[in-house]
Amino acid sequence: MKAAAGRTVPGRAPAPLASGLVSPVNGAPLRACGPGLLTDGERRWPVVAGIPWLRTGREELRERAVRAVEEGDPDGAALVLLADADDWWDGPAPSPATLRGALRATGLREAVTLLGMGRVGDYFLHRWSDPTWLAVLALTARHSPGAGAGTGPPPETGPGPGPGPGPETGPGPETGPEAGPGLLSVLELACGAGHLLRELELRGHRDLTGVDVVFAKLWLARHFVAPRARLVCADATAPWPLPPPGRPAYVACHDALYFLPHKAEVVRRAVAYAAGGGVVLGHCHNSLVPGPVSGLPLDPAGWRSLLPGALCYDDAELTRALLEGSVPEPRTVAELAGSEALALVATPAPPAGYGPLSPDRPVPGRPLRLNPLYRDGVLHWPGDRWREEYGPGAAAYLPDRVDLSPGLLADARAGRLTPEVTALARRRVLLDLPERW
Repeated sequence: MKAAAGRTVPGRAPAPLASGLVSPVNGAPLRACGPGLLTDGERRWPVVAGIPWLRTGREELRERAVRAVEEGDPDGAALVLLADADDWWDGPAPSPATLRGALRATGLREAVTLLGMGRVGDYFLHRWSDPTWLAVLALTARHSPGAGAGTGPPPETGPGPGPGPGPETGPGPETGPEAGPGLLSVLELACGAGHLLRELELRGHRDLTGVDVVFAKLWLARHFVAPRARLVCADATAPWPLPPPGRPAYVACHDALYFLPHKAEVVRRAVAYAAGGGVVLGHCHNSLVPGPVSGLPLDPAGWRSLLPGALCYDDAELTRALLEGSVPEPRTVAELAGSEALALVATPAPPAGYGPLSPDRPVPGRPLRLNPLYRDGVLHWPGDRWREEYGPGAAAYLPDRVDLSPGLLADARAGRLTPEVTALARRRVLLDLPERW
């Protein structure tokens, strides 16, 4: 079943928000004021594909989207918001015709092409293969959102119904779903298309919220990657529309904090929101290492000053730890001087060992398929930018050629984690991709 941007598809609705949203402008509680609309008493905010759009400093855009929702045109509101980008994006804007085509996309690959995402689209499509993603998985396995991570059952493994936005509702009830025994609620800042949210859900987590400043990325998450997560379009450097949940939480931000100004304020808010549960900052670029680094990186001492007392890891060592099945070891600031990127963690003591559904290994019973970087058994990089940034690291674990037997592929499709299937999944030759990749 296929749905337009603002209609609900049964079975794909996200969980309600864990608590009421507040206005990022005046701090007032947001309340529903009609289908797909919220108000803070002074202005109205659109909710499109179940995603509250709460960006500041874009009044004309907000008003256009609100007007389209008010006129009963959720597709029109989606087109307005899908054309928006962050301040770092320098690619051409997609035409209205291609954006309208994206609303009818049947897969992630088709959608990112029609949205004109360029190198960002390559990043999203092949995130499951790049070395920084392996580092995220290793770090999350070592410092999980609760010692009981993975104790809940994974969701159904079969393909879901067609693209399904969430209901056009407001913030939801005052109390949201329980995180589950031993599990913390998770907030991911700059969540992009929801890759980490998906991985955590596959391992039993249900209380998942993702925030990103770009609506198009969240729209991809809603339709193709993490349809059941709660998603909010907002700027982490502006006042947060998510008040603290009133209990310990797990706040993560991967491969994004170096882009943001006002880093200290963002981290301060993350610590306050986590309330002792944990803050994880992954892939923070090191300004001491020369190279074509985007954003506003800091040196290791500068990063650690944002999160005093945090454990620090070398990003490359995290990648190696996942490939080797070893436990990554924290490093001192001095030891990280030559690291291209580092991660910082402020959480309670990590569990002694990894559980059976730890993010560093595939989920039993989940279908695995050949990495789409392979065509006719030959490895092809998705583009020059991806090859330059990730190719040198990925070449250490992705072989140039693969020739997998029909029996092995059948085991992979059935989710039978034989030693051969497990080894190829660890090396990212076999992947657990969204059903409609």
